[in-house]
Amino acid sequence: MLAVIFLVFLVSLFLGVPVALCLAFTSVAGLLLHDTSLLVVVQRMFQGFNSFSLLAVPFFVLAGDLMNKCGITQRLIDFSYMLVGRIPGGLAHSNIAASMFLGGISGSAVADAAAIGSIMVPGMIRNGYNPGFSAAVTAAASTMGPIIPPSILMVIMGVTTGMSIGGLFMAGIVPGILLGVGMMIYSYFVAIRENYPRDPNPLTLGRFFREFWRALPALMAPTIIMGGIMFGIFTSTEAAAVAVLYALLLGICQRTLRMKDLIEVLGSSVLTTAVLLLIIGTANAFAWLLAAEQIPNQLAALIQSVTSNKLIILLLLNILLLFVGMFMEGGAAIIILAPTLLNVATQVGIEPLHFGMIMVLNMAVGLLTPPLGVCLFVICGVTKLDLSYVIRAVLPFIAVELGVLLLVTYVPAVCLAIPRMLGYL
Repeated sequence: MLAVIFLVFLVSLFLGVPVALCLAFTSVAGLLLHDTSLLVVVQRMFQGFNSFSLLAVPFFVLAGDLMNKCGITQRLIDFSYMLVGRIPGGLAHSNIAASMFLGGISGSAVADAAAIGSIMVPGMIRNGYNPGFSAAVTAAASTMGPIIPPSILMVIMGVTTGMSIGGLFMAGIVPGILLGVGMMIYSYFVAIRENYPRDPNPLTLGRFFREFWRALPALMAPTIIMGGIMFGIFTSTEAAAVAVLYALLLGICQRTLRMKDLIEVLGSSVLTTAVLLLIIGTANAFAWLLAAEQIPNQLAALIQSVTSNKLIILLLLNILLLFVGMFMEGGAAIIILAPTLLNVATQVGIEPLHFGMIMVLNMAVGLLTPPLGVCLFVICGVTKLDLSYVIRAVLPFIAVELGVLLLVTYVPAVCLAIPRMLGYL
């Protein structure tokens, strides 16, 4: 049974079948061998959708799309360039800073990569930046989207495991900043070596206030979302709805959102949400099949049989999750593996929020690692560059992400200090 399940999954995955359908085909094959009604697939898919907290997913997707349509992305890029453009390699730094700001709105790496990549990569290339480096820095910076709150992956983690979604959001603040700083440090040394240009315009007080005023509506969005959650004004799901309302009001007041644009954005958001929810539903069915076959328990027993040392178990969990992230979409991996691995983690004294942050970070790294590497494919689609060319350029950024991952893994205070301060622990 186990061999058939994984054979069907791997064969369909390597044939290029979408992840959601891979999980559906595997679930159907397993149930046929199990002599169980195929109605279980539909029932478990519906059970995967049937969660109030999951309403945050379509709302955050819609809020991000509305912000992009309102011209928010360009304003954030201009503001970021004003702040860090004077540093050697100013466009690379502004690319990273803009992704940090945009990650606080959309919660999606793919959305950030598409929005910023279409603007920044051509601009960097025109200013003399290496095309591979331009694409790599954009792809890597976009992976901060699932780390800097709000985050769609954190919503799925909270729904799947029962963790506090607000606590997960707070746990992502410091790791997200560390990722951005680490990428900027590497970009600085590359810029010095390659003699990349910096912003020739001086940073005056007048320029600062002018760009700040233009970007203020965009900067208010993450402030409203996180401030409301931190002070208990609304839940993460309600925060997502407030973000949509704010984006709508912003577009109407600034006259940047026409009815035609609204219809286009709603259609795009529905399509994106449908894909995400299909993955969540089929992953839930697949997780039920694995549970019925006691596979998660066997996996947990295997890990615990190797060692009971907390530090070694953390290393094994990271190795496993990095491997899974190479082949599986992050949301599906969380639904299938998070409950089992959380049980292993808590048995050796690892805080649930700590484990949740480790898993989300691993899934973010998976966005840059082939063969799945969704952000790589998005950037290659935008730039028309060869995938192997971009992969070589992105390797140092993956090293930066792995460094932050190890820091978060073995220094829990990095991600737990803010949740503890706010009473989530």
